[in-house]
Amino acid sequence: MADLLRRPLILGSRGQLGTELMRVFADCDVVGLDHSQLEIQDAASVDAALEEIRPSVIINTAAFHNVDACEADPERAYSVNTLAVDHLAAASKRRGIAFATVSTDYVFDGESRRPYTESDTPNPINTYGISKYAGELCVERHDGPHFIFRSSGLYGLQALLQKEKFLERILRQANAGEEIRVVEDVMFAPSYAPDLAAAMRGVLEGEHYGLFHVTNTGHCSWFEFASEALRLSGSQAEITAIAYRDVGTKTRRPLYSVLATSRLNDIGIAVPDWRDALARYLDAYAPVVARARK
Repeated sequence: MADLLRRPLILGSRGQLGTELMRVFADCDVVGLDHSQLEIQDAASVDAALEEIRPSVIINTAAFHNVDACEADPERAYSVNTLAVDHLAAASKRRGIAFATVSTDYVFDGESRRPYTESDTPNPINTYGISKYAGELCVERHDGPHFIFRSSGLYGLQALLQKEKFLERILRQANAGEEIRVVEDVMFAPSYAPDLAAAMRGVLEGEHYGLFHVTNTGHCSWFEFASEALRLSGSQAEITAIAYRDVGTKTRRPLYSVLATSRLNDIGIAVPDWRDALARYLDAYAPVVARARK
């Protein structure tokens, strides 16, 4: 096993992605910290944790990612998504530790009509995207050994134990016979957390430093994503397509943020199609819900 994976430290270890990374690195001497154990904005606490744990690589999944909330509280967005990442990158370099952080498709403005590659120039249009892109630039400016993983439309089973996310809402509304309305003019590439974690492990294991787009292959609108979830679950619920302008939010979002996984392809890491991932998620969905309700 590469020395890089000797002792990974996962920040945000109880989130959707962090939980899967803890599983993926279970054969390593992995250490996980969630926000109740470490607030990444607290520089002194971060430094103390690094001195105690002495990780071989830090993988940061912690973020302030509620897009509308970022618009309402930009100070917190920049504190978590930019300044904390800047300190983590600097602290990692001082200690000779590799640093990985997770970014977003929202660094792009959505004006493209072809999948964005790693070489495309970001142009974020909301506070969340700006704060995440600024975090990327902070990592790059310290010029230590680093990985930046941009993802899109993250979903996973851990969400069932936390706040209701998109798919859970769609399935709940279908079961309750409620009206389901989903935007059809926002295109993205979904990311199933177990697949994202596995691909990240492959990149780290091969020590392929730099920027990577990591999503499931293919792309869809949120309406197509929800429709496929209902079809695969056997639901006959009706679903209505709406335009993003009718959602009722003032927050600007990119209407096309599909990420091309060009660098993953170059190093021979394949990620399953989004429909395959969605089917696996739904196969695991019912047992997890049943356990959560006990």
